[in-house]
Amino acid sequence: MATLEKIRSKSVFLLVVIFVALLAFILGDAITNGRNLFGNHTTVAKVDGDKIDYLDYQRKREELNRQLEEARSQNPEQYSNFDTQLLAQMAVNQLISEKILDNAVKDMGIKPSPELLRRYMLENPQPSAEQMAIVRQLQSMNVNVTSMAQAHDVIFNPKRNNLTQAQVEPLQKAWLALENEAQKSLAEQMYVALLGATVQANDLDKKALYNDFIELAQVQVAFRPYGQLDEKQYPVSDAELKAAYAEDKGMFKVEEPTKEISFIAVNVTPSETDRAAASKLAVATASALRDSAATLGKDLRKEGLSVETRKLRASDVPAGAVRNFVTSAPRDSVSVVTDNLRGFTVVKMGKRYTEVDSVMLNIVTVAGANLPEKVMARLNSGLALDSVASAFSVDSVMVQKEQWIALYDKKGKAEVLQQSQLDSLTNAGGKYIKLMSTPDATLLAQVAKQAAPKEVCEYQVVEYALHPSAATLNTANEKLEKFLEKNNTAALVRENAAKEGYNLQTFALTQSSDAVPRMQGYNMYYPDSRQVVRWVMIDGKPGEVSKIYESKDAATPALYVAAVNSEYSDYVPMSNADVKKYLTDKVRRSKAGDAEVKKYQGKAQSIESVASAMGVQPTDLKQFRFSARSGVNDQKVMGAIAGAKPGKKVVVVKGDDGVYAYVVNGNSKENFKYDDATYQRQYQQLFQPNMEQMLRGAKKIENNVYKFEAGE
Repeated sequence: MATLEKIRSKSVFLLVVIFVALLAFILGDAITNGRNLFGNHTTVAKVDGDKIDYLDYQRKREELNRQLEEARSQNPEQYSNFDTQLLAQMAVNQLISEKILDNAVKDMGIKPSPELLRRYMLENPQPSAEQMAIVRQLQSMNVNVTSMAQAHDVIFNPKRNNLTQAQVEPLQKAWLALENEAQKSLAEQMYVALLGATVQANDLDKKALYNDFIELAQVQVAFRPYGQLDEKQYPVSDAELKAAYAEDKGMFKVEEPTKEISFIAVNVTPSETDRAAASKLAVATASALRDSAATLGKDLRKEGLSVETRKLRASDVPAGAVRNFVTSAPRDSVSVVTDNLRGFTVVKMGKRYTEVDSVMLNIVTVAGANLPEKVMARLNSGLALDSVASAFSVDSVMVQKEQWIALYDKKGKAEVLQQSQLDSLTNAGGKYIKLMSTPDATLLAQVAKQAAPKEVCEYQVVEYALHPSAATLNTANEKLEKFLEKNNTAALVRENAAKEGYNLQTFALTQSSDAVPRMQGYNMYYPDSRQVVRWVMIDGKPGEVSKIYESKDAATPALYVAAVNSEYSDYVPMSNADVKKYLTDKVRRSKAGDAEVKKYQGKAQSIESVASAMGVQPTDLKQFRFSARSGVNDQKVMGAIAGAKPGKKVVVVKGDDGVYAYVVNGNSKENFKYDDATYQRQYQQLFQPNMEQMLRGAKKIENNVYKFEAGE
């Protein structure tokens, strides 16, 4: 019995140990992977269940960030206002496209031939930057290689090239990695080419395009647009709306789950108190500058003032109040030159003087340690610049004749030459001097000509950008909070927002929404509004209202509120305002068309009589073709005319945009020879295949990037 009790007690102990170990294993797995027990914590997106991991997304996002920074440095004006909120969706969309293409290539089993890979890696006239990096690495090891073929031979035959395996092993790995990338890239290019080749016109397609071009009709058309239709004259019932919705339902299909929101954005602007405080600060700043020969004190600087001393040519001083002041004011005078809704500018005048803003130099670069002295001596003894190359070795000297050097640019003093260098040049009396020197080469220079002196202005500028104060922002926040206390449902927000002075906008958001757009159809977004998208897509339920979100943009702070009106995952419902308006307009136009056809049918003895009844002039279309430039906008009417036989009968029909009357006076054919290749090209131009859409097809794509962006 005692033995049994010992076993039992140890069994309990073992169970505890096993339980603790199992719990530790489960928690550890959850922390490291976060996939099995608690969901896909690192899955940014899925393509037919195939996951895209957060680390891949992060790498792609960093890559796009680098590209944006490059673009900004090269073209700051174009990219300075680029909304970085777009980068998240751009990154995940690229990864989704890459995943789809990669899977398609694998499914097809496409592989480039060894010969194609060899040509790509060894004979490509434009090798990649990574390949050129390998060449440069070999050159740094004193290996003379200039082509990819030579680099490959050296890397994979090190002994023959007096290298060790250890020296080339990193380069071998790099080369093999590039080969793998090349194989993948070539396979993808082959797949896309094959996919594009599947979109081909058959003989009927090409003949139809040909016939549309050569078959002509001589038509007279009268058209009366509907204009603004009276709602009472043409009422639209719910039954008619439902019928129209059923007919056009395919137009309203959505690609991914969608939530429709009512959105309030409060752009907080400086208050009158803020503006008054800024004006007071401007006066204090001007006073401090007048009383002090130095710059502003700490108390004023902490107010957010920016202080800059500028030295500009008078012609480069920005036009306006600043230029008016600094080009005429006495030295040490101070003025508040601007004070408005944007802030203020205070200027303290320094001195005005004239200075040469550019010089023309003759420059001679001389190689070696001893030769520069000889060349300089000969030049200063009268050797003509054009004779330097013949007097000395061509490989040792390089001449640049009459090069203008700008000493000033639009931003002020240019740093092309140091002041000491410029002084040495101007004091040399036309002689050549050593401007720069290294152990390998020396740069000799002589002033050939100086530009006429220009007026230069030195002055101190103090600028203050007026932003809403914390008190102003708090006041706006409190007002919005009080509104939400009384209007805590989506219905109440919609009903009462305008009454309280809030502008209400309606948007449809999806998993793929970058942020909240400023206006439907425009590629503009409210700053920091991804956080709103995150709440809507994760937490927001129909009827619920979000908390107040705040933009972090200090210059133009904003407060955001979203109210979820509805959600749908297959079709935009008929209750959607845009859908309902579209259907209502369509039904109303159809009713008006029926009424107007009936009205003008009896006036259709001739095209002139019906046109007169419509109050319009008929149009002669002597070469009517079934095309976008036929002269008739409505496609159904265009098709009816193209299929009609010549005759004297005037036909009155309703179109989507108005009522038409037409008569076909005759048909003819263009004398144009059929060419198969021409209409194959036309088909490709008309029906340009969307490769992205073809690849995506009906694949189920889940985009979770909004869960990883914008915080809580």
